Amino acid sequence: MSEKGIPGLPSFGLVLDRRTLLKGIAGSAGLAALSPLIAACGSSSTPSGGSSSAGPGAVSFGSNYSDPSTKGAFATLVQAAQTATGAQISVNTVDHNTFQNNITSYLQGTPNDLFTWFAGFRMQFFAQQGLLTPIDDVWDKIGGNFNQATKTLSKGLDGKYYFVPLYNYPWVVWYNKSTFQANGYTVPTTWDQFMALNVQMTKDNLVPLAFADKDLWPALGMFDIIDLRVNGYDYHMKLMRHQVAWTDKGVTDVFSQWAQLMPHLQSAANGRIWQDAATTLENKKAGMMFQGSNQVAANYSPQNLPDLDFFPFPSINPAYGQDYMDAPADGFCLPKGASNVAGAKAVLEYIGTGAAEAGFLQTDHWDVGLANGAAAPSYNAIQTKSVAAIAACKAVSQFGDRDSDPGFASNVLEPAIQKFIDDPSTSNVASLQSSIEAQAKTIFTS
Repeated sequence: MSEKGIPGLPSFGLVLDRRTLLKGIAGSAGLAALSPLIAACGSSSTPSGGSSSAGPGAVSFGSNYSDPSTKGAFATLVQAAQTATGAQISVNTVDHNTFQNNITSYLQGTPNDLFTWFAGFRMQFFAQQGLLTPIDDVWDKIGGNFNQATKTLSKGLDGKYYFVPLYNYPWVVWYNKSTFQANGYTVPTTWDQFMALNVQMTKDNLVPLAFADKDLWPALGMFDIIDLRVNGYDYHMKLMRHQVAWTDKGVTDVFSQWAQLMPHLQSAANGRIWQDAATTLENKKAGMMFQGSNQVAANYSPQNLPDLDFFPFPSINPAYGQDYMDAPADGFCLPKGASNVAGAKAVLEYIGTGAAEAGFLQTDHWDVGLANGAAAPSYNAIQTKSVAAIAACKAVSQFGDRDSDPGFASNVLEPAIQKFIDDPSTSNVASLQSSIEAQAKTIFTS
């Protein structure tokens, strides 16, 4: 199979109707309440989608940057945007998972003028439903700040722009340099080396891999990387779009490979949040952890951050080596129901500059910017290494719940993976694959 993915570019071709997403999200707790909750931050700008002649006016942001570290970096960006544009920007922050799970109700209600969101299928899906406003005029001004892969990443399936990216970040294997040095460990590049290291860490009274999935989504990253390593990028993206059956042997191979790793993963993962797993690593009770820099590095205390390092997930199938990884891109969209469209676009024009991203990254020490000139002198060793790791990939995916139908990921795949974590036996895997496929047929053909 040819591998033609462009770094940062998901090659989507599936168009789903609104019912597909509502099956997965509608009816969840707090759904009806989220839209007025977020909108309550007061987007009282000039009617009819315009701003006043005196300037951009009032612009409201709906934000899922609820983690203290990212919330602080975003506050710095907002302040800089206010100074640069003259807009009066208000932000209403909602818990990340609540925001994500209730986004459909929010967009169909009375949304803010701008909202934080993700690249990939999740952006393209809402663009297809007419819930986002095209921003081609914004990209006419900021397009020179981004490479072609990032430009394509920011487009909907209709070829129009709907997204201004802020940063991306790699999903990699994290470890403490002092732990490796004290025990004489070397960074593994192959599966056999990785498994041997896990065995040795157990002998040294370490949990080989800190692991948590109470939030449901973290283990999707483990599925993604094993699939990318075993089957390659093209196969993985087709599977996410249900162009490959979940009963296919390739999927069986992924779960079989993962089952080999299960004895080395921190037990009781389904009852643990990822922050607690990251703390296990920081406290040197675990030797490694596979997750995004946006989580692990952000969770570390400043005094321990210099000890943190990472390596790409080891190779499994030599045909694909370490060519791919998840490197999700986060940024901003303009909802169809925005009150102050002109003001919102003025803010987006500022955010889509290297200077804006550099300002954000002076506080955010784990993500990497996507605009030219965003690196600034503020990058630390982790960020510098992240840029190189992502650039070394032949293609990057956006994450399992971003590259596929949201309802399918949330209501089918994530619970199935939790059942796998509880019971990775061959018989259970076969049953789970059949169940996932049956539900996928319904969701992807509705």
